[in-house]
Amino acid sequence: MPLSTDFPDVRRPDAATVLVSPWIVPAAGLQAPAAASVLAEWEHRRRPDAMLSLTAFLSTDGSHVLNYAQWTNDDDHREWVRTGRPAVVRRIDGAVDGIRRPGPVRYRCHRSHVPAGTAGLRPGLLVTPAHSTDGPAAQRALADTVVEVLREERVPGLLGVHLHLSRDGRRVLRYTEWTDDAAWHAYVDQGRSARLDAALAGLPGVAPAPAAHPELPAVPRYHLYGSLLNVAPPQGA
Repeated sequence: MPLSTDFPDVRRPDAATVLVSPWIVPAAGLQAPAAASVLAEWEHRRRPDAMLSLTAFLSTDGSHVLNYAQWTNDDDHREWVRTGRPAVVRRIDGAVDGIRRPGPVRYRCHRSHVPAGTAGLRPGLLVTPAHSTDGPAAQRALADTVVEVLREERVPGLLGVHLHLSRDGRRVLRYTEWTDDAAWHAYVDQGRSARLDAALAGLPGVAPAPAAHPELPAVPRYHLYGSLLNVAPPQGA
């Protein structure tokens, strides 16, 4: 399928595995070339049926590209890493020199909150706060708390929050879609996030996660670069 400028369907039920991987670039001007190389490499190759989609986001601080990949299962992805990834990475590095890769985190999308009246609206900004957790129980408690608090509030500009739980029980990613940068800044700068912040601070076994790499922001923000949809979501999903 052709490349698109749509955010991925993070709630599709067949995406049992999500790989989230930052690629650090030497300079902000290399973000777009790096993202283009990643998507082009996948667009022009035979793709495994287990690979559902790949989306590239550019961080607003210019430091990195975020790759968000949906697969049906871990085993097929690991087989591709073993057999296909080395050649792909060599070609990308040939096009954009100096990319550093801290490594992907394996997640599954556990639950979501989409405010009433926002379905179908196009996000303009992705924000991904992350939390360290001491196991699956803490992960689930955090996800439930986020949804409960946001259900009781009206947050202008918030289009959806999708709680991703890492496979090892140690991390939760709040994949948060906003209409634009101004809406997110208003939520944070005007103190509207205080209630949620306080609720999460009181949870046992939960703490703010350090950045994925020392050179990356603790709470990254992104604009969409492009997306490749390999397999359409199931009908009715």
